[in-house]
Amino acid sequence: MRIRTAAELGGRMTGHSGGAPPECIFCKIATNSSISNTLLHSDDKVVAFRDINPSAFRHYLVIPKQHIPTVKNLQRSPEDFSLVSHMLDVGKSLLHKDAPQSKRYRFGFHQPPFNSVDHLHLHCFALPYTPSWRCIKYLSLGPLGGFIEVEKLLERIEPQITHRSSM
Repeated sequence: MRIRTAAELGGRMTGHSGGAPPECIFCKIATNSSISNTLLHSDDKVVAFRDINPSAFRHYLVIPKQHIPTVKNLQRSPEDFSLVSHMLDVGKSLLHKDAPQSKRYRFGFHQPPFNSVDHLHLHCFALPYTPSWRCIKYLSLGPLGGFIEVEKLLERIEPQITHRSSM
């Protein structure tokens, strides 16, 4: 078995101890080391918790246990597509259970240079924003980046199916 380099993995780190920056707060949360944050969900791929500075009625973050710096490190691959889809499923499940009365939900990622933590994290909102001006933090800025809706990111990283011609 050949070990892939971080460059081959699109800048992602395969383990928390050997590759991720030691100061990555989300890696510490994902491994439950020295963080007093209550996890809402944990499985073999992701963990979910409340945002410490919520911008909406409910504001959760879903992060991969594997250190992936940003959306820019995701590739058009079955693995990345599956991971982001799973993150979305976890976020939806948590919000539908915790805030069923909400009429609007929103899911997305900040893109560099607008991300506050260099560890991929899905923002999961049960709206409204609180206070309402917080919506500004979650605007798409087109080619400049800003916030990207999860559906748009999934379109970007969905693996392309190659068709073989029968000869």
